[in-house]
Amino acid sequence: MPTFFHMIHGAPDPVAPFSHAVEADGWVFVTGQMPFTGTSCDSPYPQGIEAQTHQVMRNLETVLTGCGLGLRNVVSVRIFLRHFEEDYEAMNAVYASYFAAGQRPARTCVGVTGLAKGARVEIDLVARRDPPQQAPAAAA
Repeated sequence: MPTFFHMIHGAPDPVAPFSHAVEADGWVFVTGQMPFTGTSCDSPYPQGIEAQTHQVMRNLETVLTGCGLGLRNVVSVRIFLRHFEEDYEAMNAVYASYFAAGQRPARTCVGVTGLAKGARVEIDLVARRDPPQQAPAAAA
């Protein structure tokens, strides 16, 4: 199967040389999103971890939608926090609101010393495209 390199209209411009998402064999790897409020990577960030987490999730949803997917397709998430101890609980409260209990993706969350352009949070993810549906066999 071919590999697709997605650049999504309406998603924030990359801060470095990368695609918004890369798809191979039904797996979609979405690049970490920052809390930009617009499409320019010079857009301001909202204040506070709750607002930044909401904005990152909206940006991830924009990329997923541009790939014909949604949060229901997400199988794995990685979260990077610049102020881990201070922001972990509040980020989790916001994050949890995007996924139904019992249907949350696998996840890793780590503290880091810095993120691009001073963000407090960055999130990347892996999604899986639903396989094409087979037509039911005709009755004999």
